[in-house]
Amino acid sequence: METIEETATAATEATETRRFRVFRFKRGDRGPHLDEFDVPVTARTTLFDAMRWIQFNRDPSLALRHSCLHASCGTCGVRANGREVLMCVTAVHDLGREITVEPVANIPVLTDLVVDMTEFYARFPEAHPLVRESGFDLGAEAPEGVPTYQRYEDCIECGLCLSACPVVATTDRYVGPGALAWAQRILEEPRGEDVLSVRDWADDPDGAWRCHAAFECTEACPSNVNPAARIMQLRGALVGPRLTRREMPR
Repeated sequence: METIEETATAATEATETRRFRVFRFKRGDRGPHLDEFDVPVTARTTLFDAMRWIQFNRDPSLALRHSCLHASCGTCGVRANGREVLMCVTAVHDLGREITVEPVANIPVLTDLVVDMTEFYARFPEAHPLVRESGFDLGAEAPEGVPTYQRYEDCIECGLCLSACPVVATTDRYVGPGALAWAQRILEEPRGEDVLSVRDWADDPDGAWRCHAAFECTEACPSNVNPAARIMQLRGALVGPRLTRREMPR
């Protein structure tokens, strides 16, 4: 995290100014609004740097979430000009001269850019842990024809997929891409989990079958989890047992 002195130094080295329109909401407000700030930036200024400059120099009441600052924790997710990004790795120069910064969508806002992530975790089935001990063998070699292992523990639970999903925007019942990608991972790598209960949970009208294959979740994902492709694979895994049951003699 930058200190106040470092932020001040960066401002003196600024090569230009960008205008930011920042979403604001505090408890007791009649409704949200946008505040405008002109922020000095350099070629290396990130969106997180710009928000911190506003905190230090214009409005210390601006609330935002952050932790690792290198795209590993997912806590600094927002929408910049309508697209889901992590502030810590998003360059201001890639966003244009006027930049609108809003909290992620489809998750309740607590204050300013801070959302209540309980909504994200509530979409996962309660009987199964979100965090599992990795069983990856560092000495393992990939099978012939497979260039590398693809690990789906890479989800950083940022909620950007939920924000980008057009189906989540229309119904609260849909569990969403993050939870369904998790379910596909369980089916492929159970590690003692109750696979049948996960399958039953996913095989629901508001589960894997609610997805409209817009692939916006994959576009938004900062960790290359590719949740849209995982949902398609999950559907394939669910259809197999259905066909088998239909073909069985009565």
